[in-house]
Order: sequence, then structure tokens, then C-alpha cells
Amino acid sequence: MTLPQHSPAHSTGYQDTHLTVDLEHEAAYLDGARLKLTYKAYSLLAFLVRHPGELVPREALLSLVWGYTTNIRTRTLDVHVRRLRKSLGHYGTSYIETIFGVGYRFQPYRAGAARHDSPAQPIASLATDPKSSWKMAAGSAN
Repeated sequence: MTLPQHSPAHSTGYQDTHLTVDLEHEAAYLDGARLKLTYKAYSLLAFLVRHPGELVPREALLSLVWGYTTNIRTRTLDVHVRRLRKSLGHYGTSYIETIFGVGYRFQPYRAGAARHDSPAQPIASLATDPKSSWKMAAGSAN
């Protein structure tokens, strides 16, 4: 399979200088080595990769990756994000950005580009109904 270089969101995956996510074969590679991820960790990564640069509220991730209702308060997501970042090594915090109290955002790798923090604004429809905007985009991430 050939993925375009620096493709932020491609129908069959994502690839940049360090990270490759093969959505078709449900595999992820970091600097050429296959990552050993649990099913949920891979599902979380795949969902975020499908929405590069977008702030995804916690409720949307819990609903669409775990199938939880919006009324559940859990640290499951935080634990999985922490483990996923650990699997991504020193790239972990660069790829997965935490927006405290709101959610997470996948930041595609940009060689030589300085990352600057800008105020994160959740998509309004997601803040009220996480399934409304993400239903079609979730695909096989469930």
C-alpha cells in the first residue's frame, strides 16, 4: 500500500515522516516499527487520525469509540490517551494534544514547523450532541 507523504487524512490511512496508520489493515507504525496497541488504543488513534486538527470533545470520543452515554464520567479515555502517548514515544505529546476540560486533537507532523498554541474552540454541535457531527465520520472506529 502506498500512502501519500504528509497526507493528513487519507481514505486508507495517514502517513508522515514518523507515523503511519494503515486504516485498511488496522495497523500503526512509528519510524517503521509496528506499534503494539490494544484494540481500543488503535481505535482511538484511528478516530483522531481521521479528524486531523479538529478538537474532538471527550464526550464524542467516549460515545463513538467506547459506546458510552454522555452521562458517564470516567477516566478511561485519559488512561488510554496516556498509554497511546507512551506508545508514540517522544512524539506522543506532539501528535495528541490535550485541550484541558474539553477533549483531544490529533496534530499531523509538520517537519520544521513550529507548533504554536492557539485557543481551542470545540465545534458547537459536538459540545451539545457528540453523535450528530461524528456519526458519519466514525466509520469503522467503533
